[in-house]
Amino acid sequence: MPKLTRALLASASFVALSTSVSYADDAVTVPAIVISATRNPTPINQIGSSMTLITSDDIEARQDQSLPDVLRDVPGLNMVQSGGEGGQTSIFMRGANSNHTKVLIDGIDVSDPTTPSGAFNFAPILASDIERVEVLRGPQSSLYGSDAIGGVINIITKKGSGPAQFTASAEAGSFHTFNQSAGVSGSLERFNYAFDVTHLQAGATPVTPINLLVNEPHHDDYFNDLTFSSKLGANLTDTIDVGLVTRYIETDALVTSDDDFSVFPAHFPDPIQSESRNKEFFTRATAHQKLFDGVYDQTFGAAYTSYNREDFVPNIAPLFNYGDRVKLDWQGNIRLAEGEIATLGAEHQLDEIDKSPISAQTKNNAGFAELQSNIGERFFNAISVRYDDNSRFGGETTYRIAPAVLIAETDTKLKASYGTGFKAPSLNQLFVTFFAADPTFNFYANPNLQPEKSTGYDLGFEQYVLGKQAQFGSTYFHNDIKNLIQANPAFTTNINIGHATTYGFENFVSYKPWDALTLRADHTFTIAENDTDHQELIRRPKNKASLGAMWQARPDVRLTATALYVGSRIDGSRDFTVPRLTAGGYTTFNLAADYDIKDNVTLYGRVENLLDRHYQNPVGFDQPGLGAYAGVKTKF
Repeated sequence: MPKLTRALLASASFVALSTSVSYADDAVTVPAIVISATRNPTPINQIGSSMTLITSDDIEARQDQSLPDVLRDVPGLNMVQSGGEGGQTSIFMRGANSNHTKVLIDGIDVSDPTTPSGAFNFAPILASDIERVEVLRGPQSSLYGSDAIGGVINIITKKGSGPAQFTASAEAGSFHTFNQSAGVSGSLERFNYAFDVTHLQAGATPVTPINLLVNEPHHDDYFNDLTFSSKLGANLTDTIDVGLVTRYIETDALVTSDDDFSVFPAHFPDPIQSESRNKEFFTRATAHQKLFDGVYDQTFGAAYTSYNREDFVPNIAPLFNYGDRVKLDWQGNIRLAEGEIATLGAEHQLDEIDKSPISAQTKNNAGFAELQSNIGERFFNAISVRYDDNSRFGGETTYRIAPAVLIAETDTKLKASYGTGFKAPSLNQLFVTFFAADPTFNFYANPNLQPEKSTGYDLGFEQYVLGKQAQFGSTYFHNDIKNLIQANPAFTTNINIGHATTYGFENFVSYKPWDALTLRADHTFTIAENDTDHQELIRRPKNKASLGAMWQARPDVRLTATALYVGSRIDGSRDFTVPRLTAGGYTTFNLAADYDIKDNVTLYGRVENLLDRHYQNPVGFDQPGLGAYAGVKTKF
């Protein structure tokens, strides 16, 4: 490989991060490898799709505690969290709906089959065992099936290697916060292991705006999250290895998020808090085999997802939701020639809800094919096609093409993608009817719903200057989404009537004036419009911008600073009796620092919302004000 091409490959890891650049000392000399864009390990500069890579080093430097913390600044994403830690958290990617993002943890589809729309709640996922997060933007159903209209978020946890390593941490701070974690990882001959337990508690987070409380007490929200995870692997022979990942999450929350339905309209929060208890279990076993000196390899996987949600709401009978998913998958990779890889895959999936309040299921069988090409270390392409056969609505074919061109002479990358996506109707939308005390307010299931569909493309470039000390780039994206599932005019059932268009730009500038200092700025401009009434879609700000800096002041001292601006947007009142209003923009500043006092002991601290800005996102839910936290961690 020519030296200039190798250098461009290596420096591509600097491009990968949109929220922050990699803080490892060798970040600009070791190429970043990503998986989600092609389902195969691929250098990021060979990817035509737009994506962001966040590593464990970035998470540690910013002291992110949960997945919402990790994703908050990512370009192209708007996060909406009902209050502080533990509040219901949704993501709108490139203006698509909150249920249009596929979320994977170690290859497991972790979406909740019991929720009304199938949207994933990011709040319970803690960050202590995360090795990397890949955020892949644009329609991705040709490789991932349903849900991937806006894109894919792929989370990969840490794998053990080397001698046994023990880690522990504890921190405390504002809002009665008390967090701890402990883990052990390593490898022994052909066996590797990683175990982690993390506890997060935010005991008193003010969430309810004072102006909504009329002769009512003010209650702070409480959230407790206990997560156990493990990752095991074994090389049975030189050509066969097996793995097993598991994750169990148990949360308990007291929230003032439900409205007082004893009066109509329900303008105000209920004076009695609701309690939510949640149990989630994810696991996947894999067997991987290499044949013909690596010319062919294949992976078999079997995954299981279980959700157990219990909600106790004032003046309403307890709500119980139970659901699970079983998924079997196979993927085979054939190296046809140097730089040419053909990938074939097949999946079988069964989603079920049990007594939630009824029992129902759907089955889906799928097959996909992809061809990756590398021509002269300059032109790269990935083209894929997939067919899904669903037991409820029949077949759906999706496709995608994503080329990239490297111009070594000018240190330029050109990239593009074009593809389709779809979102299957949820089991709740298909089968669950809501009966109210007043029959005029009943809302009926619709078993005839069809999948939502999208077509999207993007075009962009990335350019190095100043001898690769600086880089800038821009990507234009456009999505047409049709067949959206919405309530009918009489508000008695859901039907396929919606159509929306989203488009905009994702821009960045990065600069590394010297080895110890890294700077980065990102800006996302998004237009998201309902094509029926030509109004802005709610909770999609037109402008979002972030600034990030990391300074390795000394070998044992590291400082980071981040600023996030979210512009004004359309939202509804807390109970949506006012369906459209303008929510003001806001800016927040966070600072973090850590100090290695010994080889295996680090003191750290951070300040969040430094200027104590008061804002609501969504409307009707205060976000936490100024908060300060300090802790200690050890590794031996």
